[in-house]
Amino acid sequence: MPNLAPMPPIQINSTDLLPFGRAWTDNRGRLSRTPPHSSLELGSIFDSKIGEALAIMLGGIPVVRPNANSLIPSNPNCVEVGSCRIIGGVRPQNFDASYRPDGVRFAFDSKTLNDIKSVGKNYQNMINDLGTEATTVHIRYPYAIVAFLVAIPTPCLVSPQKEALTETLERLTQRNSPLDSVHKAEVISLVVWDPATGNISTDLPNNDSPLRIEGFSEQLEKIYKERYKGLPPHN
Repeated sequence: MPNLAPMPPIQINSTDLLPFGRAWTDNRGRLSRTPPHSSLELGSIFDSKIGEALAIMLGGIPVVRPNANSLIPSNPNCVEVGSCRIIGGVRPQNFDASYRPDGVRFAFDSKTLNDIKSVGKNYQNMINDLGTEATTVHIRYPYAIVAFLVAIPTPCLVSPQKEALTETLERLTQRNSPLDSVHKAEVISLVVWDPATGNISTDLPNNDSPLRIEGFSEQLEKIYKERYKGLPPHN
């Protein structure tokens, strides 16, 4: 059985995001839904980075692509990155990454809003989706860790949506106990990125916000070890 290890920070490089920034600019301030450099492919960048870091924390276990029609992983001790179907207490839900050696221990979903009209029109619906996804997992698996990442280009996040979205996400995160509200997530990150440079904003969210991507791994590792340290499949 592998030993738990520290979870490395999530490193999103400008070189990862810059091709999407060029596509965003060429498409007049939005990402296409079809390749290349689609909104779905942007989300996959974050999914892969988080899945790889989680696998290291769990002892260097494999990262595999799930069978979208299967309710159990192909390997009993692996991190799945791709469409993972989880049957929760409210509804079946597809997540972008998961760890489920004995039921769901970790479920992750990335969300991207990629143009200013979409942010203004859809950010509240997205927040409702986050609450529902967390609820459906936590009702059935109260010890599970649910995590989200929301990515938005800097020019698309303007007032008043900027303040409303940031403050609401801060209220929805940091579910530190299995007895806490089921609609909250254990970890949420808000990534605001510059299409011109591919750089992640250092100003939004604020440096002391729990939404900073730099704190994602530390928060996840702390909660996971509090709930599962010393339990199989870990030494």
